[in-house]
Amino acid sequence: MVRISKKTIEGNDYYYLEHAIRKGKKIEKREIYLGKEIPKDIEQRKREFLNTFYKEKWFNLCDEIKKNYIQNKKHTPLSAREKEMHQFITHFTYNTNKIEGSTLTFRETAQLLERGITPKERPLVDVKEAETHKNVFLEVIHYKKDLSLQIILYWHKKLFDQTKKDMAGKIRTHQVAISGSKFTPPFPAELNILLCEFLQWHNKNKEKTHPVELSALVHLKFVTIHPFSDGNGRISRILMNFILHKHGYPLLDIPYEKRTGYYNALERSQLKKEDLIFVQWFLRRYLKEHSKYLYNKS
Repeated sequence: MVRISKKTIEGNDYYYLEHAIRKGKKIEKREIYLGKEIPKDIEQRKREFLNTFYKEKWFNLCDEIKKNYIQNKKHTPLSAREKEMHQFITHFTYNTNKIEGSTLTFRETAQLLERGITPKERPLVDVKEAETHKNVFLEVIHYKKDLSLQIILYWHKKLFDQTKKDMAGKIRTHQVAISGSKFTPPFPAELNILLCEFLQWHNKNKEKTHPVELSALVHLKFVTIHPFSDGNGRISRILMNFILHKHGYPLLDIPYEKRTGYYNALERSQLKKEDLIFVQWFLRRYLKEHSKYLYNKS
């Protein structure tokens, strides 16, 4: 529990935030200095202070996941690893497109992507977007360079060139709304500046931010900018996995059935302008998804 403590030195009062954490059998106390007065944003300070401890624990678990994931890969034949990747792409394609309104079932998506069987009586746009999503994702996981606006536009163009050619790979020039959300995306005139700031932020933070947190923030920041007429969610989820794969961490699929919690975390972060809300949701989801790599779960 975070609490405010006061120290009086030579008649002067000094305020601190304190938090005790258990490390094995020991209790370790940590504190940060607040000043000679309790700040007005004390509740925000408490949340941020407490979050540093959550992150420390979560990041250690994420690193254990990575270590065991890599070790597991070393003992898995190449053909089996390739099969696992294609199975992931099928699940990821189904869920990411289903979240955006695709009518394809998981079985239909699997038959289409793994056996080339086109489902009957389904919109051609859903079929094409599933096929192109698989192809784009295969390119993404083999892409060795860093993020740039050019490559993001290229991936978006490939994703929609067969179904929505008029907006594929193009920054929107009109205002949009997000169905069911109270958040209003930026105006078109702001987009070029926001995208430049996003890439500058990424270049500045990519080496000093934990890769799983970086993946969450890249997703959140890009989908909040909402630069395209359509496909912002799909591109954002592709970008999050690009970051994870680049740093050697297992990939993340957000199941369609979990979309309510996902949407709520995004919207709350966007409306309150607090990245930590989505980052915490993301880290919990990531640890749950890959709990099989946590051999010591105590």
